[in-house]
Amino acid sequence: MNTEYASSADVSAVAQVVAAVERTQRAKDAEGFLSLFHPDALWTTAHGKVLIGLDAIAEFTRAVLPKSDWDGNVTYEVVHTRFLRPDVAAVKVRQVYHAPDGDSEGAPLYVMTKRDDGTWLLHACQNTPVRVD
Repeated sequence: MNTEYASSADVSAVAQVVAAVERTQRAKDAEGFLSLFHPDALWTTAHGKVLIGLDAIAEFTRAVLPKSDWDGNVTYEVVHTRFLRPDVAAVKVRQVYHAPDGDSEGAPLYVMTKRDDGTWLLHACQNTPVRVD
């Protein structure tokens, strides 16, 4: 972890955002999930759908998350954080969906930005499935 630009409070705050992603995904809580995004966010789903801006992310999330057919048993783990500047962090996450027929894994990259009030938000995110060959 590169913490050259980071305080321990920022390291903790970034990890708390990832924990909130896990919590809202498990609960299929679209509004809670959407509260984690910067208004100008960019999101690319695991299936390659590009969503630009919070309105597009919200439309997709509200349509998909509450109706998803998985049981909500998912875990998120921060595996690497690099602070690019004091107010920008790149966060590599290990995402595991646990299912009776076997687990599947994702490898999201979250670029987070820090607002003037100290809040960290998801700003540019790419969710990538991990293929098992």
